[in-house]
Amino acid sequence: MSLADVKHWVFDMDGTLTVAVHDFAAIRVALAIPPEDDILTHLAALPADESAEKHAWLLEHERDLALGSTPANGAVELVRDLHSRGYRLGILTRNARELAHVTLEAIGLADCFAVEDVLGRDEAPPKPHPGGLLKLAEAWAVPASEMVMVGDYRFDLDCGRAAGARTVLVNLPDNPWPELTDWHAQDCVELRRMLLA
Repeated sequence: MSLADVKHWVFDMDGTLTVAVHDFAAIRVALAIPPEDDILTHLAALPADESAEKHAWLLEHERDLALGSTPANGAVELVRDLHSRGYRLGILTRNARELAHVTLEAIGLADCFAVEDVLGRDEAPPKPHPGGLLKLAEAWAVPASEMVMVGDYRFDLDCGRAAGARTVLVNLPDNPWPELTDWHAQDCVELRRMLLA
């Protein structure tokens, strides 16, 4: 299957469709999370009250970032092109769904994604778990093998592989995970060119 044959696209948000702005090291410091721990996994393991308090802080911090989002190079043109072809488009983010919508509004792409096709950390287990991709596959009534997961980090690729979807790594000059990647593009400009090739 060539990339042009894939008609069901799922995108990561931060660092994929937007310029990455999260300072995860600073977030870990602010929330007293050890440097080696995954933030969401750590928060999920805390007592309920502490977890809720830290999740609330994270949500407000991420809301500020979402409002100031800028699109990644070529992302708007790529998504608009896919949307104009009638392809089905989804978002799978470790962020909150409401903030994903804020981000899509900020970068001018909200009209390209159905509200129910945007899944955040409360609608599906956080990546690298494949649950979100499988949920979209079920909703779209397609096998995961007919979908592509586009992201900028290993969690996106692991998620895609575990679900049985194809994977695209973008916005990294080199590919540190070739065994997990079906296609690699320097940015969304190159990815769009690959579609037209």
